[in-house]
Amino acid sequence: MANDLFVLGIPFAEKLLRTFCVYGFLLAGLRLAGKRELGQLNPFDLVVLLLLSNTVQNAIIGNDNSLLGGIVGASALLILNWIVVRFLYTHPTIARWLEGDADVLIERGKLHDVRLKRELITRGELEAAARRQGIEGLHQVETCRLEVGGALTFVPRAPTDDEKRHRELLEHLVALEESQASLVTRLGALERQR
Repeated sequence: MANDLFVLGIPFAEKLLRTFCVYGFLLAGLRLAGKRELGQLNPFDLVVLLLLSNTVQNAIIGNDNSLLGGIVGASALLILNWIVVRFLYTHPTIARWLEGDADVLIERGKLHDVRLKRELITRGELEAAARRQGIEGLHQVETCRLEVGGALTFVPRAPTDDEKRHRELLEHLVALEESQASLVTRLGALERQR
């Protein structure tokens, strides 16, 4: 039992090399797959990411099912990620090159269909994301950016003077209807008292 727990099935250096190679491959693969894979997951993207983790597991652990081997692989991943994140934080030019730039999908209220197509985001998915952020529809969006991490950021469009006046008129109409209903109710009560 101790042998299964604490004796590595493959050499320590090979375990580290496998972990570093898989980490680098996944970083490059996710970068090439686009920002959508990181933040705006549909069910198909989620299935791929779940299967991807299972697929590369054997590439990391190799022929090693020991407890120590799992701890070494997990520790190597955590340490490598810590180093990469710190390095990219102190080298923003390299980070920008690796991560890419945010992509503007809606600008001044105009939808950029070519950019949506390039990022494989449908108009329906964009509308759903806007509704999740409290915006009724794309007609109310001034700007929408697909951020580097895959999140969609919406800036609502400020209403025009005509839209403000229209809203005020609707509010006045609703108030008048409520007043009228109240008066009708009072008149009905007065007539019943007679």
